Amino acid sequence: MEYFTTTSKASRRAADCIIVGIYERNKLGGGAADVDTASKGHLTALMKSGDLSSAPGRCTILTAVPGVRAKRVAVVGLGKKGELDGTVFKKAVAAAIHALEGSKTRQILNTLTLESVKGCDVYYLARHSVEAMGDALYLFTEMKSGRKKKPIPLSKYGHAVADRGNAARASRGAEHGDGIAKGVRLAKDLGNLPANVCTPSYLARVARKLAAGNGKLTTQVLSEAEMKRLGMGSLLSVTAGTAEPAKLIVMKYKGAGNEKPVVLVGKGVTFDTGGISLKPGPAMDEMKYDMCGAASVLGTIAAVASMKLPINVNVVVPAVENMPSSKATKPGDIVKSMSGQTIEVLNTDAEGRLILCDALTYSRRFKPAAIIDVATLTGACVIALGAHRTAIMSNSDALREEIFAAGDAAEDRGWPMPLGEEYAAQLKSNFADMANIGGPGGGAVTAGCFLGKFTDGMTWAHLDIAGTAWKSGAKKGGTGRPVPMLSQVLLARCGALP
Repeated sequence: MEYFTTTSKASRRAADCIIVGIYERNKLGGGAADVDTASKGHLTALMKSGDLSSAPGRCTILTAVPGVRAKRVAVVGLGKKGELDGTVFKKAVAAAIHALEGSKTRQILNTLTLESVKGCDVYYLARHSVEAMGDALYLFTEMKSGRKKKPIPLSKYGHAVADRGNAARASRGAEHGDGIAKGVRLAKDLGNLPANVCTPSYLARVARKLAAGNGKLTTQVLSEAEMKRLGMGSLLSVTAGTAEPAKLIVMKYKGAGNEKPVVLVGKGVTFDTGGISLKPGPAMDEMKYDMCGAASVLGTIAAVASMKLPINVNVVVPAVENMPSSKATKPGDIVKSMSGQTIEVLNTDAEGRLILCDALTYSRRFKPAAIIDVATLTGACVIALGAHRTAIMSNSDALREEIFAAGDAAEDRGWPMPLGEEYAAQLKSNFADMANIGGPGGGAVTAGCFLGKFTDGMTWAHLDIAGTAWKSGAKKGGTGRPVPMLSQVLLARCGALP
C-alpha cells in the first residue's frame, strides 16, 4: 500500500473516492465544506432533504458530484460536532471502506484527518485511519473453495492535512498504522484457522517464516524432549493427552543493542477441549481461539519488525493441544513446574496457567525489562468486563498504568484488575504448593494470582483477553486484539512516537 499526504482541497483531487464527514444539525466537516462549496451547496441540499445521515457509522456514496474531480464521495456521519472521539473516527473510516465493497476503488483520500478529534493529533488520526482501513479490508477466505470474495483493489491511500507542517507526523502515523495493521491481520489469520490446520507445529512454522530473511529477528523452537530436560512438568501435563507434539516457540527481535528486552508471553492452546474436565459441546468450536494470546504476541513482534523499532523484544509461546485420552492428566494429579513449585491440578480445563507458568519461568533467563503475558485465560473475565476491555493485572503499579494508558491511546482499551493475598489464598492445596484453581468468586483474579507466584523479582503484567480476542455469533472471528495496545506500549518505550 502506498500512503501520501496532501494539503490540496478535496474537490480538486482526481481520486477514485474522497471520504468526507458531516455532523448533526447540518454541520459540515472540513473536507465536506470544500466539496459543498465546489458543488454549490449539493451536500447541504442532501442533508436538508434527509438523504445524508450524520449518525456515526452511516455512509452514503455519491457519484458525479458537480465541481468535484473524484469519481465518488463517501459521506460519513460523525455525530455531534465537538464530541468526535477516536472510536467514532475509526468507525467512520471503516463505514466508508465497507460502503465501497464491490467497487474498483484503487485510490482514496481521507479528509477526516482534518477534523478535531478528542485526544488525537494528526499522527494518531492517520494511524487510526490506516488501522481502521486494514480492519475493514480484512477477509478470511483461505478455507473456502470456488470463487472467493475479494476486497476493493486499494493501492493508494492518502490523508488530508491542514498544512505542510503536519505532513511528517501524518506520514509517521500511516507508517506505524500499516505495521500494526499487518500484525493484527496475522493475529486474525492465526485465530481464524481451524485447529486441524493451526497446530503447535504450524505456529512454529509461522514463527520461523517471520524470522526468515530478517537480520534482527530470530526464532528457536524447543521440542517436548528439551522441555522435559528443562523440568517443564506443568506445561507438559497439559499436552499429555494428545498425539500432537507441544512446541515452545522463542523469538527475539534485536533492535537496541544490549538493552534488556521486553518479553511477551502468549498462551498457545491451539484447541482446548478442557481435557478430562471436558467442556460442554455447544460453542466448543470457538476453542480454536484459545491460542489468540500466542497469535497476538506473534502479531506484535511482526508489527515491531515491520516498523523497525529501536527496541529489544522477545516472544515466548508455549503451544499445546488440550485433549482427553487415557494418557491425559487427571483432576487430582500433582505436577512439578520448572520453578520447582508443585501444582495440584483440580481442573484440567484451567490449563492456560499451567503452560504459562513454565513459560514465565523460562523467560527469566532473558533478564527482562518487563514481562507481559497475554492469554484467553478465564470465562470469569468475560463476565467481569464483557467483550469491550482487556483485563490488566500487574505486580507493578507503573507497568499497569503504562499498559492502561497505551490501550486508551491505541483505541484498544483495557481495565485494571486487582491482585492480592486475599485472592491468592483460594489457591491453597492440602497436597501441593498450590492448586490450579480457586473458589467460584474472582476467577479472573485468582488466575492472575496463580501466575504471579512465578514472577517474583520480575516486573510483570498479565492481560486476560478472553472477552476481547474474538467475536461470537454471525460475525464470528478473531479481532487481533491486543496487538494495537502492545504495539503502543513498545512504541512509547523506545521513543518512536513523534
